[in-house]
Amino acid sequence: MTTELLTAEATHVTLSANSAQADGLGVWTRGTVAADRRVRGLVFRGPVAPAPVGMNLVSPGGNRASSYQMVKRGLDIVGALAAIVLFSPIMLVTFAVLMVTTRGKPIFRQQRVGYLGKLFPMFKFRTMVVNADAIQAQVKNEKDGPIFKNRRDPRITALGRFLRSTSIDELPQLFNVLAGHMSLVGPRPPVLKEVIRYQPWQRRRLSVKPGLTCLWQVSGRCEIGFEDWVRMDLWYIDHQNLITDLKLLIATPSSVLSRRGAY
Repeated sequence: MTTELLTAEATHVTLSANSAQADGLGVWTRGTVAADRRVRGLVFRGPVAPAPVGMNLVSPGGNRASSYQMVKRGLDIVGALAAIVLFSPIMLVTFAVLMVTTRGKPIFRQQRVGYLGKLFPMFKFRTMVVNADAIQAQVKNEKDGPIFKNRRDPRITALGRFLRSTSIDELPQLFNVLAGHMSLVGPRPPVLKEVIRYQPWQRRRLSVKPGLTCLWQVSGRCEIGFEDWVRMDLWYIDHQNLITDLKLLIATPSSVLSRRGAY
């Protein structure tokens, strides 16, 4: 099956929020009363009290066969090590340049929500100004749903735009793959402030380990709306197997080189 067919089939998956209970997703408290709940040192204040991140938000999903899980983990380790060796010159040059241009802060470390809602530190090469989070309110969000994207985000540096368009900024996540936080293939890991706004059916994308590449990654990335993005992730979860993983890995280089939707 080609990537185009994978995309077409995933896009036409129909989902119902009413199926959330059957998926074992639990219930988040909703209302208009402000909440202040601590989650592993993080505090959320707003109209909706979040589910406790760090506990299981969803039931394990995807292909749970032990043989598949062993092969997938082996592929992750071998593939990540090979990629680190292959791209080490690019990573070292990028690190050195960013050491100078960011005044010693070349790596951006951010808490992401991973498998079953557990937090982990995800690494990227820094592409924004150091105080990017503090000034986000000054930038208009051009996307729907809980995600935040702006094609001409002024917080992104000139070098950062190049790193993002070529996906070089994502290379440090190969070490997340080695550590077992991520896989080579799987849904992209979201940030906490996005997850607390998920609808119940959308949380099922957390039922498998997050990855470096996925169906969304090879199908246009930021050109795709959030709900279609989630539907693609759920399609992958429902069709997770070694063949699907290999097809997505093979499709990734051409997608990266095209720079489509990368910003």
